[in-house]
Amino acid sequence: MKIKAQVPNILTAGNLVCGCIGIVIVLSGKVEMAPVAVVMAAVFDFFDGFAARALKVSSAIGKELDSLADMVSFGVLPAVTVYQLLKTSQTNEFLPYIAFLIAVFSAFRLAQFNIDTRQSDKFIGVPTPANALFFTCLVWTAGAFPIVVNTYVLVGLTLLFSWLLVSPFEMIALKFKSFGWAGNQPKYLVILMAMLVIVIGGYTLLPLAILLYVLTSILSHLFQTKSSAS
Repeated sequence: MKIKAQVPNILTAGNLVCGCIGIVIVLSGKVEMAPVAVVMAAVFDFFDGFAARALKVSSAIGKELDSLADMVSFGVLPAVTVYQLLKTSQTNEFLPYIAFLIAVFSAFRLAQFNIDTRQSDKFIGVPTPANALFFTCLVWTAGAFPIVVNTYVLVGLTLLFSWLLVSPFEMIALKFKSFGWAGNQPKYLVILMAMLVIVIGGYTLLPLAILLYVLTSILSHLFQTKSSAS
């Protein structure tokens, strides 16, 4: 077994470990640490793909392992986070379980990604890392805007984003073949909006940055669809 070929898989395992630790931390009541676990998992997720391309050791097993790790870090972890938030925001013992729709639809999203050849330079449906970051960062946003962890808001967002995970909308992928303006306008717009939101409101407004990313992607998709039909 060549060590070089296992480097991406080791990084993927780091993603998985971050997700597992994040779940344990959230279940212990420290939901404010969930975004940290997601960010760390996302870093490992980025570098496992980067390492596979740089070392030219991409493999089918690596792709499957990546999805399994993503399912834990970007599917189960945000679902458990929302479950904990719902559990503490109201008294209905059954309602919090609606949070696990996030895990279910994340699984469908990841399975769809693995067999869909159209997603090399774009995403179809909201990517699971963005979805996970959105829900876990609501914990930070709640400090300034408590309404985001209101029971009805959380349930509504859970239903909306579960659908968006498997929706037909094309989402902007921040993958640059060139850094010129032409053809990259939506990508630069997303980056600019995210930077402005974070500069103005700090990390507490990260969910707003992700929401703007989703809205911009949907509007871009609808515009392109309309232009193609004309």
